[in-house]
Amino acid sequence: MAEPKEQRDYITYAVDEHPPHLMSAALGFQTVALILAGITLTPIIALKAAGVDPAAGDWVVFAALTISGLMTILQSASVGPFGAGYVLFMGTSGAFVAVSIGAMEAGGLPLLGALVAASSLVQFVFSRHLGLFRKIVNPTVGGTVITLIAVSVMPIGFGMLERQPANYSGPENAGLVTSAVTFLLIILLSFYGNAKLRLWGPVIGVIAGCVLAAFYGLMDFTRFNEADWIGLPAVGWPGIDTRFGSDFWIMLPGFMIVTIIGALETYGDGIAIQEVSNRTEKPINYRVVQGAVNADGLGNLLSGLMGTLPNTTYSTSISVIDLTGVASRRIGLYGGGILLALATSPKISALLQAIPGPVAGVFIFFLIVLLFAHGIRLILTDGFNFDHGIIFGVSLWAGIGFQGQSVFHNLMPPQVAQLLDNGMTTGGITAVVLSLLVSLKRGRSFAKRFPSSLDSLPEVLDFVKERGRAMGWRGEELSKLQLAAEEAFLYQIDDFGDLAGQSTRVSIRGDAQTVAIELACAQGNDNIEARLQDLPDAPVGYSEEDVRLRILKSFCDDIEHQQFHGGDYLSMTLTAAPDNAISGIA
Repeated sequence: MAEPKEQRDYITYAVDEHPPHLMSAALGFQTVALILAGITLTPIIALKAAGVDPAAGDWVVFAALTISGLMTILQSASVGPFGAGYVLFMGTSGAFVAVSIGAMEAGGLPLLGALVAASSLVQFVFSRHLGLFRKIVNPTVGGTVITLIAVSVMPIGFGMLERQPANYSGPENAGLVTSAVTFLLIILLSFYGNAKLRLWGPVIGVIAGCVLAAFYGLMDFTRFNEADWIGLPAVGWPGIDTRFGSDFWIMLPGFMIVTIIGALETYGDGIAIQEVSNRTEKPINYRVVQGAVNADGLGNLLSGLMGTLPNTTYSTSISVIDLTGVASRRIGLYGGGILLALATSPKISALLQAIPGPVAGVFIFFLIVLLFAHGIRLILTDGFNFDHGIIFGVSLWAGIGFQGQSVFHNLMPPQVAQLLDNGMTTGGITAVVLSLLVSLKRGRSFAKRFPSSLDSLPEVLDFVKERGRAMGWRGEELSKLQLAAEEAFLYQIDDFGDLAGQSTRVSIRGDAQTVAIELACAQGNDNIEARLQDLPDAPVGYSEEDVRLRILKSFCDDIEHQQFHGGDYLSMTLTAAPDNAISGIA
């Protein structure tokens, strides 16, 4: 049910307002400084773990920064169906590290590009049908897969802690001391620093670790000294593998699952950014969320075509807005421009590649720790009950068991074993299947389609009456159920107009105590939750719309109106009086 609007006094500049250009550039640079390590170090770490020629790192970093800059601008500016129209910085996705390493080990950057580009198409399908998928790919499934990604990547971070440059002749414990100092500094800043210091903690830790590593001789500055300040990478585009061999098809399911989970993360960021960017509380605009997911998909497609790791939205954007109170989309435009400028500096790319293994290992460790924590938080957003615990536990241990080749590995055909050896793939499939099983026990939903016309109203009311009586609703309570359905249907017809050839799907589920009704149809213009928030406490004059809204508000325990491109879902929950529930059971 929509609540009265909350005023957010901490916002200095809302999303559609314009702070001074100098302030915008400074805040854009601040956010870039926070996310730069994630954008550049993540692909470099993946390349090193896969044993790819270090010279390819220049191109991979160039491509990652270029795409991150372009997609950050697109998210902020919003062009057609692409972009949220809010400040959502884009950067390399840590979720793809494990599957990307496997792809590069099998076929180098060309195979990685083919897999990333192909799997990105799933994201467009997911976004287009987001309204339908919203009940299948839920936070429990997404959070479970994210935790599995963290579990599969963590050994990579540990393996980097002991790496040393070739021909290193310094103290044997230099790597241990460097990684320990980096780790402790990040931990202390995370625990004892204020909100701003916590944001900067990983960056400060990496810088301090690099200073100590340079003292021990663990950093090789040869490529940095030879690189130009401005220019393009010496190593060009790696190409894309279009042979689509067995490795491609075996690895594609894993990439598709991570892509959908990445889309789910962007889905969450698209919701969160709206909650912190407006002066007054507003219902979530799911068309904005779709725009964010579409831009994410476009970024992944370009990442594949250019031969780098996929990107995603960075939640850092939300944290920075919380701290500064500046949510203007102008920040994203400047930030994207700064990322594009950095992409043309081989010197910066070479410096980042000089970061030694002990420091990079600690960074990836904290990245994965935060990823694991994000997965847990995502699960908890949907509530954590017995069913969610079973889904999470079974899927997590199934993924770990198959990845460790501990579950009938020798009894499976080689190609099946190779597919299921990816714990994230196995655990993700398990989570989806278990989630579907749980949804089946919620009770059968009865649905029927009606033409989106006023002439269909009597049939709609007869359908609701029939199903309500079957569930045990009687008398005034049954009339309330019909009246709520009538007002909701009329609201949609008045809002959309009679749509020739269009239909409304009315579904009803429940029992003698609680009933949920959903009306799904073509997209409308106005959100009923927003109208309910604007409704004054007392009627001002008479209007049919005012009466209709007040009836719905008084009858329904909860109203949720989710509007997507291509679908509009108006859901209502009604509870019967206790005496009606008793008579229904009798």
